[in-house]
Amino acid sequence: MKVPTMLLAAAAFALLPATTATAAPAAPAAPAAGASTIVAKYTFDSAASTVNDASGRGLPLKMRAADGGAVRYVTKGSGRALAFPVRCVQNAAKCPRVLLEGGDDADLDPGTKPFTYGVTLAATAAAVGSESNILQKGVADAQGQWKLQIGGKKKLPSCVIAGAGKGAKRYIAKSSAGVLDNKWHTISCQRTATQLIIWVDGQNRGSVAVPSTVGISNNLPLRVGAQNLNAKQTAFGGAIDDVVVSVG
Repeated sequence: MKVPTMLLAAAAFALLPATTATAAPAAPAAPAAGASTIVAKYTFDSAASTVNDASGRGLPLKMRAADGGAVRYVTKGSGRALAFPVRCVQNAAKCPRVLLEGGDDADLDPGTKPFTYGVTLAATAAAVGSESNILQKGVADAQGQWKLQIGGKKKLPSCVIAGAGKGAKRYIAKSSAGVLDNKWHTISCQRTATQLIIWVDGQNRGSVAVPSTVGISNNLPLRVGAQNLNAKQTAFGGAIDDVVVSVG
């Protein structure tokens, strides 16, 4: 399929050649979750300005750009993955960036139900800077939130959930394993009845206790690749594939 010109990044933004992102050892994307239902799945195999949901349930992701930001598609196995523009330097006058955004999908509001969300990604430390938001629905101190991010002094992935209301406690499961070696890694965040667990390449890499009463339901869109277009320094500059959300 011919890739639309609008989706081709300039050579200056070339971060992740297909030949440099090598596959991680085969491992399950997440733990066995029983009778869960996939409510959204984005594979990025079709190079287009709108990313349709492969599960048949979720809403499409649309690309929002600023300062001339553009994505590009890289080969991954027999399919494709999506690479974001390289992160701009702090206080850059021009900062090309792209955010993928869906609509307010009620299927992505799990309430107090068990659910899992995750992504396969490849990145370097430069691609995340001090912090990058990979997946997010909702914001803290509002209607509740679930999020996957990479950051902190050790630049490790972590899963975050928070209930509704200003000052609501945030529960953060931090991974003990890093992923910024420019190889493909699958990261999943699993909320059970009592815990939030972060899985990296099929291995439990950290958890935190979460009360069963913490519910997440908001009217905000799913965002992939950044918190929003204004928050330049949360933009992710690596590549992603297989964004999956399941409930149950």
